[in-house]
Amino acid sequence: MDRLVLSDAAWKRMAPLIIGRPDQKGSTGRDNRMFVEGVLWIVRTGSPWRDLPEVFGDWNSVFR
Repeated sequence: MDRLVLSDAAWKRMAPLIIGRPDQKGSTGRDNRMFVEGVLWIVRTGSPWRDLPEVFGDWNSVFR
């Protein structure tokens, strides 16, 4: 997928605010940026979660 929404600069500002970082105890997201990109894809397209492209991961895992 070539069209991601977040620029590197925007992600750099946002990343410290995202929960589930590797330096925290408990479960962490494998790829927080891709999760955020997936959420933005859903918002931008208005598609249901089941239509989320596989590049973002399994829709059911991302949805939870």
